[in-house]
Amino acid sequence: GRPSGVLFHSDQGCQYVATKFRQKLWRYRMTQSMSRRGNCWDNAPMERLFRSLKTEWVPSTGYDSFKEAERDISYYLMSYYNWQRPHSNNEMLAPAVAEEKLYLLVLAQT
Repeated sequence: GRPSGVLFHSDQGCQYVATKFRQKLWRYRMTQSMSRRGNCWDNAPMERLFRSLKTEWVPSTGYDSFKEAERDISYYLMSYYNWQRPHSNNEMLAPAVAEEKLYLLVLAQT
């Protein structure tokens, strides 16, 4: 398929800033996102997510098939990580739960 609104996030490695690579992204209508030069904090949220995924979830032996990896990683991101996994900067609430709590708080104030 050809999904729309795809974001390709990377660092500023030479392979990602190369004209040929950027032209491919443009051809497939993908938006490129990369951290600013010398500012590692731009990349920190994505790096943290991938670290959690790799260390907490993905089996050390890998997956037997792409379909298995897609199903398992989708579950991790959309169910476990967003709705169940506690996050220290959200008062130990999962991101979606913290957002719901904030939404209800704002709604109660209006």
